[in-house]
Amino acid sequence: MKISLFIPLKNRAISTIWGCRSLTGACILFGTLISYTLQSCDNQLDDKLILKPNGEPALPAELSAGYSTIFSSSPDAYDTNADWVTGELLTRFNRGDGLYDGSRGTGSNTGGGLGPVYAGYSCGSCHKSTGRTKPALADGGSGNGFSSMLVYISRKTGGYFPEYGRVLHDQSIYGVKAEGKVKITTTTQKFRFPEGEEYELMTPHYEIYQWYADSIRPEDLRISVRQPLRHVGLGQMMALDLDELQKVAAKSNYPEYGISGRLNYITEKGVKQIGLSGNKAQHADLTVELGFSSDLGVTNDRYPHEVCEGQSQMMGFSNYGIQISTEDMENVDLYMQALGVPARRNVTDETVQKGEKLFHQAKCHLCHVTTLHTRPRGSKLLNNTQLPWLGSQTIHPYSDFLLHDMGTELNDDYTSGLATGYEWRTTPLWGIGLQETVNGHTYFLHDGRARNLTEAIMWHGGEGSASRTLFSRMSKEERAALITFLESL
Repeated sequence: MKISLFIPLKNRAISTIWGCRSLTGACILFGTLISYTLQSCDNQLDDKLILKPNGEPALPAELSAGYSTIFSSSPDAYDTNADWVTGELLTRFNRGDGLYDGSRGTGSNTGGGLGPVYAGYSCGSCHKSTGRTKPALADGGSGNGFSSMLVYISRKTGGYFPEYGRVLHDQSIYGVKAEGKVKITTTTQKFRFPEGEEYELMTPHYEIYQWYADSIRPEDLRISVRQPLRHVGLGQMMALDLDELQKVAAKSNYPEYGISGRLNYITEKGVKQIGLSGNKAQHADLTVELGFSSDLGVTNDRYPHEVCEGQSQMMGFSNYGIQISTEDMENVDLYMQALGVPARRNVTDETVQKGEKLFHQAKCHLCHVTTLHTRPRGSKLLNNTQLPWLGSQTIHPYSDFLLHDMGTELNDDYTSGLATGYEWRTTPLWGIGLQETVNGHTYFLHDGRARNLTEAIMWHGGEGSASRTLFSRMSKEERAALITFLESL
């Protein structure tokens, strides 16, 4: 079987079988796909050889993710394959795309398995165009409609409630009650920057009602609401050089700014690993299997039991067996990891360049680390398919992927692995400037409480306090320039 690998070098496809080819001083890796297993050697690509759609060489500052960078600022910017995805890989990518976005039904046939209780009817329902669907707090909660959020519940004393699990499933199929509904109210408070400009911070408040079983008293209940994360750069994240990441963690000690980051270590599949994904770096992989099980109610080989198993209302609804194959889930995994990463835009613009300098002056870069690298052999999918095209790349995620104490106001009292309620993983910023274009809103942070980038910065407490203060002391023009820089990412 032959694979055609498109390298945006000469705007043409180059095909080969078995092995590597050297081209203009850059080693371009090719592979063969045999039984869905890719064998490879290390690969590198000189950034200067990548051409933009207009034929001009890309500037290094534009290349967010090496040769997985795509030059798109359209509504499809988060949902476009990297150029190296061709041939059989593209076929599988498209298959995974369909499984990601397709609304699942309630039966046990292909495309079925939804529920009986669930949080979303497809991956894309919460991650619109692999981004962030508009948060439910904009509409007051789940109510009778779709929520596009995860609601983590636990006892304030620790542990889960017997009739529920770690996640409240606020949607259900016909004949079954949702586990509960969420009402969201907000309060706002006005503040002023030192030179007089006003801004607001909005605080959400959560109430769960219509419990399917006995109501849980608010005083016994801990709630943490999570809005979906952007899926930009997931392949690069899974290919990160973990040795480099450990060095970043060892160096993340800046007492003059109150910053000290650390890695989260979690145990998955019986193995202790570095946590990378999720708001608290609580997962070592992309949790495709967990997502199908917990979020959609779709059983699989790793999670063969319905999340609602044991509930009194489940009689007759939980005997469908395995509802999605590992092969199909790997195609979803491939789809997410093979997505292109939008290039930085307007990198030569004077205001953007000024904003970038101010970003560093505010010490934002100490946590939102500009440059990292991927390991030579790239990443491996959940069914062991190798993706060497993700290897040996210089990337610009604007994250250290470490946990940082973000202060009392963002504390959710919810622990994940080593992460305390105060700690959150540094959110990668690549693609953030396109969120409004792709998803139609500018809600940020883990629960969507920040309605714009300025509010997101001003919510930074704890280890983010120094940057927040430095930002607040800037002139109005300087703050605007820094925001313009963020919008270029």
